[in-house]
This record gives sequence, structure tokens and C-alpha cells, in this order.
Amino acid sequence: MLASLWGEPVAVRHLEGVVHGFLVLRTLDGALVADGESLQVAKGDRVTNRLVFRFKDGSVQDETAVFSQRGHFRLLSDHLVQKGPVFKHPMDVSVDGLTGMVTVRAGDKTETTHLDLPPDLANGMVPVLLKNLGPGSQPAELSMFVATPKPLLVKLLITAQGEDSFVTGGASHKATRYNIKVDIGGLRGVVAPLVGKQPPDTQVWILPGSFPTFLKSEGPLFEGGPTWRTELVSPAWPANSASSR
Repeated sequence: MLASLWGEPVAVRHLEGVVHGFLVLRTLDGALVADGESLQVAKGDRVTNRLVFRFKDGSVQDETAVFSQRGHFRLLSDHLVQKGPVFKHPMDVSVDGLTGMVTVRAGDKTETTHLDLPPDLANGMVPVLLKNLGPGSQPAELSMFVATPKPLLVKLLITAQGEDSFVTGGASHKATRYNIKVDIGGLRGVVAPLVGKQPPDTQVWILPGSFPTFLKSEGPLFEGGPTWRTELVSPAWPANSASSR
């Protein structure tokens, strides 16, 4: 059954490098939910990408993905921590993309298992992979490991749905909007929509071109969670900063 989830890893069209970006997490109405940071460093063909969200109530989501970019992107490891009252099922999940060992810590229970993980595993690197999809590669499929809290491999069905316009200052730009649908597969996938457990689709906006960039996304962070918007933010300087003086 797992073999049907295997796919080709995404080819490297744009090498990843050093990044320190600031993000916010908002409701679709614009209310602030959490502050975030995107931290990335590359050493040779090995990239470490960390994404942290700190919520107003003290909850934290902290995910570190390590991947290689030698011809194709390949996940080496992923460590996801979700803790605090925001999360219905707080957990600590570790995935070794090379050995297939997966450890899920939820509450006072720890479960370690071995899975035949596919080479197109996308945990912790979906925006990176979207930036590298070729113009003729749509629709695309990727694999993802999820803990619900039971270990499960799902497919991500990715479709480019057109362009949306946005402005920066007085300049106009266009972003490609991607739709990501989670395909659970098997009998569980057939039953999920009937019992209201089919995850909602996620939308991701990528600036295309020679310098592709993640702009924003809208989707849930965890099973049964609300749809939140993740977007880039620029620094806001106090009125009494040195430049104003």
C-alpha cells in the first residue's frame, strides 16, 4: 500500500541559501494569532530550515527540517514540536528520512516505528518544493508523514490555480496560487469526508520567476485546526528611532 505513495523527488532549480525572515500568523479576518521566524542555513548541499511560531497564549510550534539539494531535494530529517493550549493534541514528532525511523511523543506515550518512506517526502519543506516546480510539472504529487497521532503517510495533490495580483509600494506584481489537497488514501480516505475528517485544502502563494519567493499561505497547522494565514512582515520602527531623529 505504501508503494503507491512513492513519487519522484522535486528537481533542484533554485539552490537554497541563508535566510532569516519574519512571519505572522493571522485569522482570515486579520486578527494576530502568533509571531514567527524562518531561519535557514546551507552548508554545501545540506540545508537546515527552522520555522517557529510563538502564540499569544504561550503555545509554540517549532519545526526543523534538514534536507539535501544535490540534483533533487531529499528530506534527511524533520523534527516537529507542537505544545501549548492552542493544539488539541500536543506532540513531538521526529522523522529520519534515510532510515525510515519515526518517533511520535504524545502526552505520556511514545511510539517508535519504521516506515518505508518515499524519496519525495515533503515534511518541513513544502514552500521550498513549490518554488522549484517547473512550469510544465502541474499537477504534482508529493508525500507527507503525519501523526494523527497514529503514523500515517498521505499524498499532497498540488495544482496551480492561476495568478493573483499584489502591490509593494507603488509596484504591481503577480503571484502563482497553488492549491494543496491532502489525499489520505485507502478505506480511511474514503470514510474521512463522510465523517468530517477530510483536511481542508491549503492555498500557497509563490512569486514566480528567476527569484521565486514564498509570499503567504492559508490552511490549518494541525488536524482539526482552523484555517490561518501565514504571511511575510517587514520590521516596524519606533517613532523615536535614530533615523527619525
